[in-house]
Amino acid sequence: MKTNFLMQQDEYIKLINEKLYSYVAVENTPYDVVKEAMLYSLSAGGKRIRPILTLAFCEANGGNLKKALPFACAVEMIHCYSLIHDDLPCMDDDDMRRGKPSCHKQFGEANALLAGDSLLTLSFHTIANAHHLAGTDSLACLSAVGALSEYAGVNGMVGGQVIDLINEGKKIDADTLYKTHSLKTAALICSAIKLGAIAANASDEATKNAVSYGYELGMAFQIIDDILDVISDEKTLGKPIGSDADNQKTTFVSLYSLDGAKKLAGEHTKRALDFLARTNHSEFLFELTSSLLTRIN
Repeated sequence: MKTNFLMQQDEYIKLINEKLYSYVAVENTPYDVVKEAMLYSLSAGGKRIRPILTLAFCEANGGNLKKALPFACAVEMIHCYSLIHDDLPCMDDDDMRRGKPSCHKQFGEANALLAGDSLLTLSFHTIANAHHLAGTDSLACLSAVGALSEYAGVNGMVGGQVIDLINEGKKIDADTLYKTHSLKTAALICSAIKLGAIAANASDEATKNAVSYGYELGMAFQIIDDILDVISDEKTLGKPIGSDADNQKTTFVSLYSLDGAKKLAGEHTKRALDFLARTNHSEFLFELTSSLLTRIN
């Protein structure tokens, strides 16, 4: 029997998927191959953590869930485009993603590149049209465009990816590792949370604490991902394990040891829960935060 937490999570995912897929309509056009590549990657699975956070923080701040849905989908489009591009030969060169061939292995490198570009563009189109799509406040749409472009751009996720590529094959210190993943991983999680707060017109104080929670959650998420790359298996992860070591990347495990990384993940999770307690929250968010840590215990 499913718990209330799992039922709520399933409901969020159902809402997200239905709306997400509706934004990419495959028709009889010469460029349908790119739309098919977009849908292939969007529907490849995943826990939808980021868009769930958008919806959950909107609800926790008294907002209308449906008005936040375009924002949630936009964040997931950004996340999906980043994974398509990460897997390309010029980046991490990964052939598998979530148990399926990567987008460029299925559709070719050029179409995968364009599918990622299209998802990036569609994300902002979706936010810009959220007022017409879902009745979202126009000023909220404007704020959301600003927030997402900041967190996803060169001073956010893209910047983190650049630092990661520059240091591939090099030994880096803790400060550089934290800087990399505060941008590459945590920034997009922060954006998802901030967009939920924006959709609900949350107070500045509530939003500030929510974003601080997002940073701590993002760092815990990355550390756990590094740990799973060592202790998990290919079937569970949906991709070959040990890829970080193969690419000679410094990770939280290689820098702090497996036990040290587990301790760090616990510390960031605790700080995330502390920030969560200071902002408008729900029992669902507490359980979601705690559940991520159980993947390594």
